Amino acid sequence: MSTVAVVGLASMLVAFFLFAELAAAAVPLIIVIALVPHGERRELAMLLAAADSRRRLRLWPALRAAAAARRRRRQRWPAIY
Repeated sequence: MSTVAVVGLASMLVAFFLFAELAAAAVPLIIVIALVPHGERRELAMLLAAADSRRRLRLWPALRAAAAARRRRRQRWPAIY
């Protein structure tokens, strides 16, 4: 194999793993924000934190931001339902 082919293959492999890591981090966050009801987000985040092996869960800041945005929206526009 030529040097160009090896460099191209290595860069494609690195790009694939980078994309896979980004997708693995973003998809659960999008699902939680879009589909989990407001009252259940805290319990789900606590469950994920207990099951996660990392020291700090990436999901917490996003959940806090989503909850704060929802509170602001509800204060501005009172719910009819």
